[in-house]
Amino acid sequence: MMISKKYKLFSLIALVLALAVVWFQFNNSSNRTEAPDENPVEHKEKAVTEDAEVVEKENDEEKVPATSTDPKDKVEQLIETMTLEEKVGQLMIVGFDGTEKNNHISELIEKKNIGGVIYFDRNMSSPKQVAELSNSLQQSTENSSTQLPLMLAVDQEGGDIIRMRNQVSPIPSQQKLGNHATAEQVYDVAKLNGSELEAMGIHINFAPVLDLSATDSRSFGKDPEKVYQYGTKVIQGLNDSSVTGALKHFPGNGRSNIDPHVETSSVESSQLDLENSDIYPFKQIIKEMDNNKFFVMVTHIKYPAYDQEKPASLSHAIIEDLLREKLGYKGIVITDDLEMGAVNKYFSYKDMGKEALLAGADILLVCHQYENQLEVYNGIIEAVQKGEIPMERIDEAVGRVLTYKLNAIHGTVVDPEQAEKVVKSTEHVNYINSLQLN
Repeated sequence: MMISKKYKLFSLIALVLALAVVWFQFNNSSNRTEAPDENPVEHKEKAVTEDAEVVEKENDEEKVPATSTDPKDKVEQLIETMTLEEKVGQLMIVGFDGTEKNNHISELIEKKNIGGVIYFDRNMSSPKQVAELSNSLQQSTENSSTQLPLMLAVDQEGGDIIRMRNQVSPIPSQQKLGNHATAEQVYDVAKLNGSELEAMGIHINFAPVLDLSATDSRSFGKDPEKVYQYGTKVIQGLNDSSVTGALKHFPGNGRSNIDPHVETSSVESSQLDLENSDIYPFKQIIKEMDNNKFFVMVTHIKYPAYDQEKPASLSHAIIEDLLREKLGYKGIVITDDLEMGAVNKYFSYKDMGKEALLAGADILLVCHQYENQLEVYNGIIEAVQKGEIPMERIDEAVGRVLTYKLNAIHGTVVDPEQAEKVVKSTEHVNYINSLQLN
């Protein structure tokens, strides 16, 4: 009887265990068969991806490399695809007449791939109109072969040099700022100025002036250290409003009493004297700031201590040997307007373009006449074709321009209504009046 009870107990336990095993096997099998159907799309994508990875590895040597996201690689790839004519166009900033796009500027943008446009009073009647003009000019690049954005520039120094004077905030002259403002107030004014330019679609302000002078209203003064400090604040203020400044007029023309718009002149000082005074503000800003945050504009005045024959804008000794090698400047060099009397009385436009590029300039400024702009453009192309300008020099300059455009120009459309609100706003005018500089 005891054996029978034990046998029944063991039989019952064995039956329970057997049922548990069967249930477990059935459930596990069911999970395995249903799992792939829970998300068939994901399953297929995984399979395709795995297959693609295998194919990619097998065909790795035959693959064409994808376009790099590295800015330097992008620039190199762009240069490789560009024609000589497209490259030369990018090396010029030009001016034109009128408050609306005309045939002259449209042809230069769409057919010559011109790199940028400079505004003067003749182009500007109201903040809204300037913003609309900026949008219209940028739209024209869609019809060009490169479709690269334009650099839109202006001289908005303050004081006597203000475009559209009655429609913008009353930016004080550098002389008044140098005499009465703190460094931080200089920064505030530059940032305010930059915000108004940015609202109108302008990327570059040809300021600050670093020329040393006790009498010129365009100068912060005679003290090299103060000019350097205040010049730094202008660049920082403009940058913080997404605008690029330009140090001018290298290597400093404060000693000259002759207007280079009219005639040439020479600065008769030694290299040591110039580098301890006139050149000092440029040297310090180049040394301490990111060189991609500003341009350097080179004057047309002569400096016999460096070059006995050529003006600074056409001088290899001044641009390459002094500015690039000795001072270590890595950014964009732009000439002053090639239509100024200091150079156009002594050089043809065809020769000026060639000489400026050979000297080391990256952008040529030709502000007025269409015929002169074409002569500069065609003269450079001819000089390259004749072997007078190495293609490496063209590519170097184009590389700097494209690097700037990729890094600094983040949008090509602005809101005209917003420009009306920002430019000469009550807040801006009240701040400038609060400085009591008059």
